[in-house]
This record gives sequence, structure tokens and C-alpha cells, in this order.
Amino acid sequence: MFGIPAAIFYLLALIAFVAVLFVLFKRPMYEVMTLAFVFIVVISGAYELAWQSLLFPSTSSLFYAIFAFMVVAIIFDSTKVVNSIIKLMLSIVGRFRGGAGYVALLGSTFMASLSGTGPGNVATTGVFTIPMMKKSNYPKALAATTEMSASMLGNIIPPSGIVILTFGILNDVYPDSISLSSWMVVAYGIGFWFFVQRWLTLWALCKYYKVEPVPREELPTFKRSLSLGWPALILPALIFLPLLADSQFKDFIIGRIGEEGAGAYSSSVLMFTPGLAGAYALAIGRKALPSKRINFPNLFNMFKSSLPKVVPIGVTIYMAYAISQVFVGLEMEQAVREWFVSFGLSTTALIIILPLFFMILGMVLPGSAQVAILGGAMIAVFGTLGGNPVLLAAMLPAMTGALEGMTPPLALGLFVAMGIAGSTFKDTAKLAVVWVLLHVLVSIILLAGIIPIIGL
Repeated sequence: MFGIPAAIFYLLALIAFVAVLFVLFKRPMYEVMTLAFVFIVVISGAYELAWQSLLFPSTSSLFYAIFAFMVVAIIFDSTKVVNSIIKLMLSIVGRFRGGAGYVALLGSTFMASLSGTGPGNVATTGVFTIPMMKKSNYPKALAATTEMSASMLGNIIPPSGIVILTFGILNDVYPDSISLSSWMVVAYGIGFWFFVQRWLTLWALCKYYKVEPVPREELPTFKRSLSLGWPALILPALIFLPLLADSQFKDFIIGRIGEEGAGAYSSSVLMFTPGLAGAYALAIGRKALPSKRINFPNLFNMFKSSLPKVVPIGVTIYMAYAISQVFVGLEMEQAVREWFVSFGLSTTALIIILPLFFMILGMVLPGSAQVAILGGAMIAVFGTLGGNPVLLAAMLPAMTGALEGMTPPLALGLFVAMGIAGSTFKDTAKLAVVWVLLHVLVSIILLAGIIPIIGL
């Protein structure tokens, strides 16, 4: 119709379907993505793909890794190990102008990367960081947007679920283009530049609003914070070092255990890392548990109480992955790629257009839905037009998962933070636009290759 492939109509119909259910009917995203899977199968008539696509995520170690890290985030929360890190950071930077904001930036980014839900992280850590910022003379809107931007940044830093989901989609379009561990290192490199952007943005806004240090009487002492919190500092290393070792020392590993052993290590590294980090968190944080003991009743109650948080996100990621498999079976990436190429767009044009496109799409679609619906097609288009498809895939979480909760008027992370801070929509939205536009600018710079990314 009108020279537009049927695949494009399927995409547009699916985007509209998800937007209507999510925005107008306000249905939870796990429900929306489940119905979206049924919708795309029905309108495309691809009933023969339904069962295999639905089963595919259950056969992928990537999905289990995502779920495992969400459970680890619950363990971290229950054992209060992250609170120890936050108090230590507060004792160091709290005495400086805007110090409470930098604590929020560090702590919320780390926790959101584990939970994989920026808006949810705003709700859990924001109740601590936002009042702390307000006591330091932060304007309400600045406190809200600082927490919002930090939590949404966590969505693009491993082991966030959308990062692992995007790897699976890239691997379907360009098999074996990059190993999982190398992919994670690249994602850390991208996250580093966005963290720098947020740090500099916060520094400039703190100067502009004349933000004060945290009141001295509310600062924990460094000596006591270090004595209590230093074991928790090992946690990030337990998560990052196995990935770094697999990515950067593959020849060394092959030399010790052979190619088959190295392959087994590489495929399982994301499986044992959350278990190792969770066991360590329980060991150092057991005093925060009831009766200060690690026993079956405590663990059972911990995981039982986590189900309302973990299961909806898990279902959302699972169904997003299943939808992407339907698109693979329909060869939708090829159809969309050929259609885009017919426009004669240059790589430079795409580098500018795509971040803006996803920014607008983030007003109505969550990042996981954007990646599931459009990820494979956009990766294929970018590669065909001469761009690096691995780079675009690595940038997708930043252009989707980070922006979804920040872009007014429909931004869950923004609204949650605004509610905690008690700020007005007008003032908060104005500052949110500043964070969003700078995020888009950094996305364009990274896509253009102007600044280097580790691993690429």
C-alpha cells in the first residue's frame, strides 16, 4: 500500500496498540507486552511462529541472567549493603557544594542498574536521596530531576535487563559480532560517558542554584562509615571483574583451560556472577536480616516479598524478547532495512535522527518495548548504510531505556520523583528538558564516534 511494505504497517500498528494500552488505558507494562505478542501474531498471521517465539526466551541464558540480577537487587536492598556505600560516599562528598546530589547520582545509578527499572528505583532510593538533597538547599525541581536522571541512567549500565535484551536482538541480526562479555564492557564504557555528562550537568546546576553542602550535623563520619561500609565496596568489583576478565584476557583464559573451557566460561559468566554477588551480600549484610541470621525462613520471606517487584519486570522482558523473535521469523528487519535504504539517508542523518526519534517515542513507549519492536530493524538499517551495527545496538539502551522515564509529558521516572520532592510539573519539566537534551547530545556524539568507547 502506497509503496510501504506490510512490515512497516505491522510495526506502526504494534506501536499504536502498545501506546493506547499503556497511555490511555494505563495498563501495566507486563500486561501490555503480553497482549502485544498476541496482537502481532494475529495481525501478521504468523501463527506458526507463535509457539517457538514464546518458548525461545526460556531457552536463553540471557533471560535467566536478567532475572537473577533482579533478585540480587532485592538481596542488596534487604541486607542494606547499598546503604553502607551511600553513607560512605556521603561522608566523603557531602561536605562539598551539592554533595547530596552526587551521592544520589552514584547510589541510584548503581541500584537501578541491578533492578533494571528506573522509575521503580526512583521510588525506592528517592525517598532517601531527595529529602537529603532538599536539606542541602536543592530546589525541589532540581532534587527531583537529579534523582530521575540518575535512576534512568542505571537502565543503560550492566547488568540492567535492557542491555542484555539488546544483545540478544543484535545476535539475531548479526550473529557472533561481539561476545557477551565484550558487549558488557562496551556498555560500561557508554555508561561512563553518560555518567560524566550527568556529573558535569549537576555541577553546573548546583552552581547556578547556589546549592549548599549537606548540614554538618547530618554527615556521617568518614572513619565510622569506612569501618562499616568497606566490605560493600567489593560488590561492584565482584560483578564487573569476571566480565572484564572474559572480555580482555580471552587469550590468557584459552591458554589455561583451552577453547572449549573458555567458551564455557564465557557463556556462564553472567550466570554465576549474580549468585556470587548475592552470596557475598548476604554474608556481609546478615545483621540487617531478622534475628541477624541467614536461614531458610528469612530467605523465603525475602524472596516472597520481592515477587510483586521482580515478576512484572521479568514478564515484561520475557514477552519483549518473544516479540522480537516473531519479528525475526517474519524477516521484518530485512523489509524495514530495504525501505529505509530507499530514502537515500546518509549515516550522518541517521546519527542525528535516531536519538531524536527515540526521544519522542519514549513519551509513549517504554524502552524494552522500543527495543523489541524496532531494535532489530534499526540495527540492520544502520549497518546497511555503513554504520557500525554493534555501536548502534550498544547505544539503543541509552536512547530508549534512559529516555523513556525522563521525557515530558509522559515520563514515569519524572512523575515519581516529582511526587516525592513535592515539586510542580512546570518547574520539574523545564529542568527535565535540560537533562534530556544533553543526554540526546551525548548520544549523537557517541554515535558519531567523536569520543572513544572502551571495547569498540
